[in-house]
Order: sequence, then structure tokens, then C-alpha cells
Amino acid sequence: MDSSNPDFDIIPKYDSIEEIDRELRFFPANVEQAKTLSMDQVQHYNEEGYISGLDVFTEGEAADLRSYFDKLLSEVIASGGDSYSISTAHFKHARVYDLLKHPTIVGYVKDILGNDIIGWGSHFFCKMPHDGKAVSWHQDASYWPLTPSRTTTVWLAIDDADEGNAAMRFIPRSHLHGHLDWQESDSTENNVLNQTVTNAQEYGETPINNELRAGQMSIHSDLLLHGSHANNSDRRRCGLTLRYCSADVHAYMDWNLKGVIVAGSADTRIWPGATRPVNK
Repeated sequence: MDSSNPDFDIIPKYDSIEEIDRELRFFPANVEQAKTLSMDQVQHYNEEGYISGLDVFTEGEAADLRSYFDKLLSEVIASGGDSYSISTAHFKHARVYDLLKHPTIVGYVKDILGNDIIGWGSHFFCKMPHDGKAVSWHQDASYWPLTPSRTTTVWLAIDDADEGNAAMRFIPRSHLHGHLDWQESDSTENNVLNQTVTNAQEYGETPINNELRAGQMSIHSDLLLHGSHANNSDRRRCGLTLRYCSADVHAYMDWNLKGVIVAGSADTRIWPGATRPVNK
């Protein structure tokens, strides 16, 4: 994108997320427009902040996807990365780009965000056996230079995820409290990320484990508090996070360049559209 083009003056330039006046609040999904999800499922998303156990792939398809990730992970580690390094993967890998646009996944997301959808994020969160790293309680929206917060995260299970291998955990209804204060994580947390919401369990109900079979997915609000324990088991726990927003969301600091129109239409001055990579 040519930043000198006047068509892009509608996207102000910011040097940090703190400079952006973001509208961070929960935007309920329209229950009556659900086509793929049931009305009860959409209502559960509105009230609890998430939906879980959604089927995407058969057992055989999930096994094939796991084999693909195994190869990708071995290549990343051989080049000096680690199990958390595969970020913005749809920029580099055609198969992940296609997963971002997968019709079953996008169908679920449309029932949450509407007909015009941008897929803008893809990150493998892979906890190796006994890796010792946790993910502290946090809200996704804190990290993103996007506004308004009409965004959602899909967590697609590459491996089976359960309490034993540190499945992601949600604090139901915590998304209804808006944007919460956070602090920089300290070294004792051994946090994969760098933010921690203290006293998180004051903002919702008893935490639940987001248990999924490989090939299933969950969807959670960008304001839902979530995290995970360290994986102390002998089993790996990998999931692919796919991030989506409605097409009326503005993304700053060049994050709009990550976007792919996955449903409906969008203003291409705001979301010019990332192209499908050549590499598998």
C-alpha cells in the first residue's frame, strides 16, 4: 500500500496503541439472524461470552491438519523459532490462509459478527509437554489497535485439549464488564504473553475449561477474560487462533494490511486485502 495515496488519509497514523481512542465494549450478536448456529448458541455467546464444541473437521481431516502442523513446527524449530513463533501465519502459508476463509468457520463467525467479515489474525498457540509456560488472565482487545471492539477469536483445536494438557480457560460473563485494567506480567508468572488482569475472577463466574476434540473450535469475545495453566502433561496442546472482525472496524498501525475479506464486502481503502501466499 502506498501510504502517500490520499485515498488512505482516512486511516490516521499512530505510533502506539495508547494514542488510539478505542471503543471497547461488548457488541451483542443478533440472535434472530443466526443461520449456522442455533439461537440458543448465539444467546449463550451474548450472555457467557463464548461458544464451544463446534464441529469443523472429521477425525481424518483433523489428523491430516495435525500432520501439516507437525511438519510446519519442525521447520520453524529448525530455523531457530519455538512452538509459539508461528504468528500471522496466513501471510506465509496458503493452507492457513485457506483455513481463515474456511466456509464452516466463517459461517459460525457470521452469526456472531454479521455478513461482512474480515479475517485478520492467525497464530498457533502450541504448548509442548512440560513446557512450563502459562497464559495469564487477559482480554484480547487490550493488545489490538482496532476499534470498535466488534472482534472475536476462533480457537481451532489441532490436538485434543482438556484439563490434563492445559486447555484454555474462560471466565464466563467477564466480557460484560468492558475493558479492564491490566499490568505487565512479572517473571514469576512465566507468561507466554505480557499482560495480566489481577483479581480476574471478581469479574465473572467460576472459570471453565474449554475442552475440545481435535477438529473442533470455540469462539470467544475479545473482552472475555481467558488464560491457561502450564502444560505439565506428557501430551502436546496446540490450537490455531483465527481472528475476525466486522468490516466496519478500523485497524491502525498497519494492522489493516493483515486483513482478508472472508465474507461479504469491505471498503478496500480501509481493508485492501492480503493476498494468498504461494507457500503451502
